[in-house]
Amino acid sequence: MPLVTTTEMFRKAYDGGYAIGAFNVNNMEIIQGIVEAATEENAPLILQVSAGARKYANTVYLKKMVEAAVETSGLPIALHLDHGDSFALCKDCVDSGFTSVMIDASAHPFAENISITKQVVEYAHDHGVVVEAELGKLAGVEDDVKVDAKDASYTDPDQVQEFVEKTGVDSLAIAIGTSHGAFKFKGQPKLRFDILEEVGRRLPGFPIVLHGASSVPQEYVKIINQYGGNMPGAQGVPEEMLRKAASMAVCKINIDSDLRLAVTATIREHFALNPSHFDPRQYLGPARDAVHKVVRHKIVDVLGCNGKA
Repeated sequence: MPLVTTTEMFRKAYDGGYAIGAFNVNNMEIIQGIVEAATEENAPLILQVSAGARKYANTVYLKKMVEAAVETSGLPIALHLDHGDSFALCKDCVDSGFTSVMIDASAHPFAENISITKQVVEYAHDHGVVVEAELGKLAGVEDDVKVDAKDASYTDPDQVQEFVEKTGVDSLAIAIGTSHGAFKFKGQPKLRFDILEEVGRRLPGFPIVLHGASSVPQEYVKIINQYGGNMPGAQGVPEEMLRKAASMAVCKINIDSDLRLAVTATIREHFALNPSHFDPRQYLGPARDAVHKVVRHKIVDVLGCNGKA
């Protein structure tokens, strides 16, 4: 089976009231942990690559590893560019075999966001690739994406229909109160489900995407802090809120920080307990297992996409 686009995945997810997990990948062990969990649960997958991951691991390496994941699992897997910030970057990913790209022009004024997004959509569609865009701005930090809380803004439902019609985009990331990174909220997180509901009403059947949706498992935060970390107050989106979003118009939920926390916590603990180990397999193997555990939990208990491949 070749890499697939997200079109059929999203149609089934919207009709079925569940969401597909979009997991950020940076190396072989992370890819293996994600894919092994999805294979166990027979779940469709979106493996996404940020601009930072492309710089770190090289696009060719990452694409070949994702192709190996398709070959070994037999699952429907889409390869997606996360937060592409220019036409040139999106074009490069389309040309190198990605099946889905995100153009994030949300930092620009509305009309310019439409113009940039439309340019990407026209090129991508000519090559059989689907496009995600963003309307509204999430606060937080993730790789090259940095937005101060004061500059964040909710998605305006009055703009969504015009944006989708003028750009021809295939899915839309909206801002309803989630945030990039592990340091998300002061006090109890509150997601604007009223905005999500109104967007769904104005775009019936259209797939919505939720970024900044890591739940920041406290078991890993505790381990990191126990072995020399400094993450006071790190917290994420309660998983019951993500389950609710998945039952509505949200068809794709991005998960990155939870995987990073699992890997980092496992490696920190391993070296604290085994300081003389120097074989990378001795600590990357357990880190891969931790990713597997997180992803399987997300698929079954949060996204609801188990058995949907």
